[in-house]
Amino acid sequence: MTVFEMAAILIVLAAVFSYLNYTLLKFPTAIGATALTLGSSLLLILTGLAVPSIAQHARSLVDQINLQQTFLQGMLGFMLFAGALHINLSDLAARKWPVAILSTFGVILSTMIVGLLTWILLDVAGFPARPIDCLLFGSLISPTDPIAVMAILRQAGVPKEMEVTVAGESLFNDGVGMVVFLGLLEVATGQAGFDIGHLVELFLWEAVCGAVLGFALGWVTYRLLRTVENYQVEILLTLGLVAGGYALTNALHMSGPIAMVVAGLLIGNQGRTYAMSETTVEHLDDFWELIDEMLNTVLFVLIGLEVLVLTGRYLLISLLAIPIVMFARLVSVAGPLAVMNRRGVFPRATTWVLTWGGLRGGISVALALSIPSQIQGQPNQEQEAILTLTYVVVVFSILVQGLSIGPLTRYWLAVRSKPAPATRTETLDGN
Repeated sequence: MTVFEMAAILIVLAAVFSYLNYTLLKFPTAIGATALTLGSSLLLILTGLAVPSIAQHARSLVDQINLQQTFLQGMLGFMLFAGALHINLSDLAARKWPVAILSTFGVILSTMIVGLLTWILLDVAGFPARPIDCLLFGSLISPTDPIAVMAILRQAGVPKEMEVTVAGESLFNDGVGMVVFLGLLEVATGQAGFDIGHLVELFLWEAVCGAVLGFALGWVTYRLLRTVENYQVEILLTLGLVAGGYALTNALHMSGPIAMVVAGLLIGNQGRTYAMSETTVEHLDDFWELIDEMLNTVLFVLIGLEVLVLTGRYLLISLLAIPIVMFARLVSVAGPLAVMNRRGVFPRATTWVLTWGGLRGGISVALALSIPSQIQGQPNQEQEAILTLTYVVVVFSILVQGLSIGPLTRYWLAVRSKPAPATRTETLDGN
């Protein structure tokens, strides 16, 4: 099957499921696409019990779609750039420390907690695994991807500073999580020893240099935008920035996600203010919103299809990984916020919204799929376990957390905004 034929199938599925979701389920598009694709995949599996050839054909089709390469090497850059375009840099600067700490220290803390508890869980369940493999699972499941839930949070009326914190953290922790994952993957596959100095060097090259390169590419594009008064050309310049910039960072083994976030912030703020007319801004926003929506829908269709290639061996144990991941998210959010909130700078219920609203998405599944099935010629038995654990957590995150975050956020905000009840003494005094 050619690349065009596979792309055609995915786009048709995304279009059909989007229509069915809009007319029947009325869920957020990404969540509805996941639910419908997952339901269709499970139906194919059940049908395959009676007609094995149908399930085999479906599995072979999914096997030909390299989600890891499709998402990490292409789609992710466009989605992060589109998300960064709409972040106000002044608002982000006002929340720079929460965003920076949650997207770095928070990811590392969550990785350690998930790794330790998963190692204990697998050992008790009779599926012993190396600690490094459990840390690998922790690193890929810790980055959040709340793109699908941002619209729900806005509808729930969350304070602006809370929305900025959620969006800013999600934009940067993808890149940080990938850097941590790549460092641990080198250790897990025997390419390098567990050397803190090497991990720091890797982080500096991937993250810091990636951010510098993203700023440089964004600045060059910004200067070009200032010389043009044609929205078609200007949109093409931003498209070239993402496509060429992401390919360049990947070739240099820098963090493409971080580079695209930095470039998107520059174009979305400096470029929007000083280099674009109102007409260009309108068309640019429409274009990138469409790209973001389309890629998100295709991505979640891909996630729903991946169930066809999973086995049920680790399914039950994977359900126990859900509370582990949620506990790690709670600790990695509540701890830093408690330290930073001594002056009451965060809106009430921030911890709960950030914890439950931190959805896992395509990056986690793609990273899990990038773990080699063989290490030094020997089968990597942990790869199947990590993939199953990741998939179950991601599906729970999208369907359960994604559908409930709106009502829960409204409830938390309503409860937290109520005045404290009067004490008995105050009531008797009439004050």
